[in-house]
Amino acid sequence: MRAQFVLSEIGVGLRRNLTMTFAVVVSVALSLALFGGSLLMSDQVSTMKGYWYDKVNVSVFLCNKSDAESDPNCAKGAVTSDQKKQILADLNKMTSVVQKVTYESQDEAYKHYKEQFGDSPLASSLTPDQMQESYRIKLKDPEKYQVIATAFDGRDGVQSVQDQKGILDNLFGLLNGMNWAARAVMALMLVVALMLIVNTVRVSAFSRRRETGIMRLVGASGFYIQAPFIMEAAVAGLIGGGVACGFLVVARYLIIDHGLALSQKLNLINFIGWDAVLTKLPLILATSLLMPALAAFFALRKYLKV
Repeated sequence: MRAQFVLSEIGVGLRRNLTMTFAVVVSVALSLALFGGSLLMSDQVSTMKGYWYDKVNVSVFLCNKSDAESDPNCAKGAVTSDQKKQILADLNKMTSVVQKVTYESQDEAYKHYKEQFGDSPLASSLTPDQMQESYRIKLKDPEKYQVIATAFDGRDGVQSVQDQKGILDNLFGLLNGMNWAARAVMALMLVVALMLIVNTVRVSAFSRRRETGIMRLVGASGFYIQAPFIMEAAVAGLIGGGVACGFLVVARYLIIDHGLALSQKLNLINFIGWDAVLTKLPLILATSLLMPALAAFFALRKYLKV
């Protein structure tokens, strides 16, 4: 096969169908940018889970005098010294689950509340004796919260057992929902891109039906006839893949590092690094090359009947 002939035919085909080629490039770029974005979003959620789940605590809140008057769980009165000692002793025995136990007094709880919610109107009306003592428990496995809840929920002197992981699960559920929505849009754009690729290849084949008919008569092989059309689609797709890679690199640069600079404004979030972005680029480029080529190949098998 003469490479010069194939390359010249590719150039002719792309120029003849410039508008449709542009539509293919744009649709492939958008669909693969969403594809790469969804992969990066999955990495970001996994990174955040690993970062935050390692920091979450289970809190065992103890009854105070105010709770004894208003909370059914504290109907037997405020926690006693013996009850606190027994709760701590039981926690220290759970070495297979508990990694560390930290006691927080009412004064410490009041100080932390003032630091976090000092601007709240309610803060000025609170006093330290209204705050709850608690044991902050660091688990070896954050999934083992139920073990603590079963052991201490409803016990005398315990007002409630709260798991911070539950709050994070709601956040990660929202992020995962957004990720699936992006994937749905990506799938729709991918279907549009494939339809455009098939139509572009067929229009190109129809406009050159005279040449392909002559080539069949002189005994040219099916692959020799199909190759220029397949490579046209592959080149258009590869250009779209390159644009998609550019989108992802620019988005990472502007959103996280500069521009919005979320990495500086949201210090509590552990953002994915450049390595996560760069490892996705070869996959996007390979997809942008193979997807249009395969779509063109199967479209031409029936259309050219070679």
